[in-house]
Amino acid sequence: MFTIVRNRAIYFALSLMVIIPGIIFMVYNTVTLPTHTPWRLGVDFRRGSLFELHFTQPATEEKIRAVFSQFGLNNPTVSQVGTPSDNTWQVRTDFLQGAQTQNLINALSKQVAPVDQNRSSVSSVSEKIASEVTRAAIYAVIAATIGILLFVWYSFRKAPNALRYSVCAITAMIHDVLVAGGLTAIFSTLFGWEIDSLFLTAMLTVIGFSVQDTIVVYDRIRENLSRHRGEEFEQIVSRSLVETLHRSLAISLTNIFVMTALLLFGGESIKQFVAVLLIGLVSGTYSSIFNAVPLVVAWQERSLFGRRRRAPDAVPAR
Repeated sequence: MFTIVRNRAIYFALSLMVIIPGIIFMVYNTVTLPTHTPWRLGVDFRRGSLFELHFTQPATEEKIRAVFSQFGLNNPTVSQVGTPSDNTWQVRTDFLQGAQTQNLINALSKQVAPVDQNRSSVSSVSEKIASEVTRAAIYAVIAATIGILLFVWYSFRKAPNALRYSVCAITAMIHDVLVAGGLTAIFSTLFGWEIDSLFLTAMLTVIGFSVQDTIVVYDRIRENLSRHRGEEFEQIVSRSLVETLHRSLAISLTNIFVMTALLLFGGESIKQFVAVLLIGLVSGTYSSIFNAVPLVVAWQERSLFGRRRRAPDAVPAR
């Protein structure tokens, strides 16, 4: 039987080719951005106000900036959303609240163009709330990681070397987080992407999907260890991959097609969220097959890149 995991050096190299540029951009953003973070932070994670303004007539960036300057807001981030015919603009500025916000919108209506307040919105986050959201995001990721580690270990506790499955599943999960986070950092630099609470939702979904796909293969490996005693561990793993490949690809491709449709035809406000999800789904499918499982074999055979250096650990009889 052709052993898929034997070419693991190629799979690991492909992963590094995607991850390393993302890490470089995350470091670059951390050094250059005022917030010293790997990504541009949205209003959910830093103090400020975000205006989503829909004008009933054409507006210009210069006129919008001039109105904000009248209120002492000299460096707003102004960008047009959608097509020019939509007359929709997004403005990020310092923290505003209450009457200040309404007075500014009234001034925009008089000096730039009428603002459709039914289709416009303002989101304001104070410094305290921003810090709480950031802290909660960090705790959520840490809790998810620990929970997954314990769950995989408990599920495979009767399999030989159960802890290895947990560690390799977490490693594949980190791979997916780095791929999604790294590409987001690249897009943050090139296209001005900002992360918000939806980004956190997307990353937690990516984490869950990555581990779910990996567990399907791990479960088949556990079954085949009993059914095919006497075979080499590498052969058992490759057999398990082949037997579960159609299921993994069917589920993944279905989700990818849905995400692609949403990315192409969905609303502008969710496109970044969908893009991060799509990147994570593709990465999760890849890492489950070509990272998580080959890492278990590499650990078993004490050979990271496919060439056995010494005799592998024996697979205990059950």
